Amino acid sequence: MKVRGVSLDEETRCAHYHTSVDIVAMKFYCCGRWYSCHTCHEESESHPIEPWPSSLFSEEAVLCGKCRHTMSVSAYLHADHRCPNCHAAFNPGCQRHASIYFSMSQG
Repeated sequence: MKVRGVSLDEETRCAHYHTSVDIVAMKFYCCGRWYSCHTCHEESESHPIEPWPSSLFSEEAVLCGKCRHTMSVSAYLHADHRCPNCHAAFNPGCQRHASIYFSMSQG
């Protein structure tokens, strides 16, 4: 799959988020494209971000940039900030943006 973003490295870090733990890319519900972050999406697309509905949290929409493992939204949200496949650490600060990517309400 192709991950899009600004100044991406091989582990999906971008110009906006580039610490050692910024290795998660998201498949955006609104367009089906993979981006390294919401800011990269906003800078590249002409449509607004639509979060994944909770009824589709079983869909694979999250990528570990370290091992390229894809996981469902539910698996990512319950992964305790680590890849369930390779155990690489994910940025716990990403939870501050969860509502941008995922609808946290039922329905």
